[in-house]
Amino acid sequence: MKLNPNAFGLACGLIWGILIAAMTLTNLWWGYPSSLVNLIGDVYRWGYSTSYIGVLVGLIYGFADGYIGGAIFVLLYNKLIKK
Repeated sequence: MKLNPNAFGLACGLIWGILIAAMTLTNLWWGYPSSLVNLIGDVYRWGYSTSYIGVLVGLIYGFADGYIGGAIFVLLYNKLIKK
């Protein structure tokens, strides 16, 4: 069974983007996953911070990262399933 890379990439992008935004908001409000949010800030360097603007930037970075990763995963899956 072949998978659609675009659909899978969109699903992964939405999930990862929402999770990054939720972790940033949780850190803003309660300060909980601070070490994880600091690590995310090291990976997503340009524009991401623990702020409300950082929530939006993290959502965009997370969506792009999840979309690309999910699409590459499905392309490899479809390539290997043929064999």
